[in-house]
Amino acid sequence: MMSKKKNNKIMIGDKVINEKSPVFIIAEACDNHMGSLETAKKMALVAKVAGADAVKFQHHLPDEEMLKDVPMSDNFDEPLYEFLKKHALSFDQHKELMKYCRDIGITYMCTPFSYKAAEQLHKAGLGVFKIGSGEFMDFPYLKKIAKWGKPMILSTGMCSLDEIHETYDFLKEQGAKFIFMNCTSEYPPVYEDINLGVIDEMKKRFKIPIGHSDHTPDIYTSFAAVAKGAKVIEKHFILDKTIRGPDQMVSISPYELSLLVEGIRKIEKALGKKKKVHPKEKAIREWAYRSVVTIKDIKKGEVFNEDNIWTKRPGTGISAKEFFGILGKKAKKNLKKGRLLKWEDIE
Repeated sequence: MMSKKKNNKIMIGDKVINEKSPVFIIAEACDNHMGSLETAKKMALVAKVAGADAVKFQHHLPDEEMLKDVPMSDNFDEPLYEFLKKHALSFDQHKELMKYCRDIGITYMCTPFSYKAAEQLHKAGLGVFKIGSGEFMDFPYLKKIAKWGKPMILSTGMCSLDEIHETYDFLKEQGAKFIFMNCTSEYPPVYEDINLGVIDEMKKRFKIPIGHSDHTPDIYTSFAAVAKGAKVIEKHFILDKTIRGPDQMVSISPYELSLLVEGIRKIEKALGKKKKVHPKEKAIREWAYRSVVTIKDIKKGEVFNEDNIWTKRPGTGISAKEFFGILGKKAKKNLKKGRLLKWEDIE
């Protein structure tokens, strides 16, 4: 059953997220900093310069979020537990990063991968929680976060529409304010698995803002998601695409991030629904449209036919759409070849 409630108005910092708001663009830094706070700060600055609304990191406490023998996926060269032990930022580093983001004027966001990590970020003043696809159906975890009353953005990779509906109903029961992100948890995905049409389905089923978390190695499907009505775009980026990392294969460069932001802002402007003659079109219309013209000398009383009149530019005379109504009528006076026909020339 589809909800009949109106869209939630979600606030992220001073930005409103709803069906009429600009797209909120999240530059996902993930763990591409490889544990370096200075690199993380540089990524925040790059995201700011590119025009992103937020830069997002990940807060990992390995022993809180997983057992040591978690299976490996193709985007890791070593067990995830070992990688995070080496390269995860500490909570103190996250607090410094949060302050740095405030200082340069970009929203700091973070995905906590355990309740303890979430609690630390909450106490540090995190304004919005990004929930990864792996935690999408972790109801005990989601319930605790929902109690804090802060907005949540949840990725929906690795689950069915029915499961998305389960989490939707559960979060509504908790009184949560939240956004769902269309997502395919492949690194990188095959394009046939992206299924951007799911955005349409989610917009129909769930009366909340819908976004798109994109793991492709380029920017095209993010543009298409915006055209589909996605109100949040999350995109992985990396400072240098030649540097090996867990998300290297799904990350775009700083230059591509700038192109993404620029493209989204242009697409937003182009999504109007009014079809009319725009002011800048009027001057073009004057020369580009066709008018009825004489193509032979025509004597007074001569009948207009397809041998002596036709349609040519400019469009400043009798409109070409009137052509068939003129055929069979007579000339009121002698007319020279190559003239815009006027209504006073016609009997």
